[in-house]
Amino acid sequence: MATILDSLVGSCAKKLQDIITEEAVLILGVEEDLRELQRTMTQIQCFLNDAQQRRTAESAVYNWLGELRDAMYYADDIIDLARSEGGKLLAEHPSSRKSTSCTGISLFTCIPNVQKRHKIAVQIRDFNAELERISKVGERFLKLQNMQPKAEVQVAKQSMQRSSLEEPNLLGKEAWRNMVDLVLAHKENKTYKLAIVGTGGVGKITLAQKIYNDQKIQGNFNKQAWICVSKDYSEVAILKEVLRKIGVPYDQDENAGELSRKLQVAIDKKSFFLVLDDVWQAESWIDVLRTPLHAATTVVVLVTTRHDTVALAIGAEHMHRVDLMSIDVGWELLWKSMNINEVKEVQSLRDIGMEIVRKCGGLPLAIKVIAPILATKEKTEKGWRTVINKSSWSMRKLPPELSGALYLSYDELPRHLKQCLLYCSLYPEDSEMWRGDLTRLWVAEGFIEEQILEDTAEEYYYELLHRNLL
Repeated sequence: MATILDSLVGSCAKKLQDIITEEAVLILGVEEDLRELQRTMTQIQCFLNDAQQRRTAESAVYNWLGELRDAMYYADDIIDLARSEGGKLLAEHPSSRKSTSCTGISLFTCIPNVQKRHKIAVQIRDFNAELERISKVGERFLKLQNMQPKAEVQVAKQSMQRSSLEEPNLLGKEAWRNMVDLVLAHKENKTYKLAIVGTGGVGKITLAQKIYNDQKIQGNFNKQAWICVSKDYSEVAILKEVLRKIGVPYDQDENAGELSRKLQVAIDKKSFFLVLDDVWQAESWIDVLRTPLHAATTVVVLVTTRHDTVALAIGAEHMHRVDLMSIDVGWELLWKSMNINEVKEVQSLRDIGMEIVRKCGGLPLAIKVIAPILATKEKTEKGWRTVINKSSWSMRKLPPELSGALYLSYDELPRHLKQCLLYCSLYPEDSEMWRGDLTRLWVAEGFIEEQILEDTAEEYYYELLHRNLL
């Protein structure tokens, strides 16, 4: 909430700065009141970084942020009202520009104008007093600290070009080759099912991607598709996604039965390699896809799941468990992810690096998201110790999959990247996000403050990709 508020307060303060000298506002005679409002907003903005860190642990801070949010929406309304009413006065009495007096205007015209100006001035002053009260509550009672925002670090061009999928090949090379061989060995079977099992962030998707994209598999099946299933799946959505991936058109209003028959016809007497990613319930296979896919000559299904019971219920003939990384392998992933190539540096940072890997719990995803943070520090034990000592590691009231390194990677983002990342949460789980659409939406929301908006938005996109947050 604090990140969105930071953007909202900043947006209101900038609006105030822009309109204070406009003739539409000068004619109302509220210039000083608006300047005072702007000063209060700037003061409150200094507290938001501290509030962001404390909001999950302290309900009073969370409530303060909610009160501030409501006030900012009202502030936006007041700014629009001042601009609108001032514009009307200018249009009605152009001769009264840059003057709040009624000189040259008849008494009957002047009285309503004075009343209108007075009403708006009172609204602004009342709101100013309310905002000042909120500011004092934060400063005096909640003891919010004036913390400077994180530096707006310029994105390095070389990091932008680096794909988040380019990583050291430490995630089960032997398992990858064995499972590719299994897929090919059973490509004549009527149905053959494999499963990759492991906790979230352990590298199941990375291994499945390597298998799916392996050159040995390409061209061995008539049809191939990768489908994200997730916890709250829809039969219609799954069937539509399979049809879309194999290039079969469908109508948006078709029901599950119609889509199932269309899929059955499309893969009749064909071979099919299907990846079902992030499966939480076996019914997504048993009740949705098993029957229509029976029409294929051969089907090989690769499932990724967190639970053995799901793999067993689906009937996986082979199950590969992806275990947590050992400390040694995790350290190798960390220094290779940071492009540390000097042997002396690897040796000098080994002890502190292995301590960080332990805090990441051996999860490859956690190790990969901590690497860009460490890259901004000095390559010394002291520099990396500042990361270990961050309070974000022990942030309470967070889901287990977001705690530790993952929350720290978010907390360390500069403001402009935080609001762009949070905007992505508006997309439904596992939906596709197109870079061009996403960056244009960031621009439309006012998240991009540089001159070349589209180019800067694209830089933000690649920076989040490089940080393994997209």
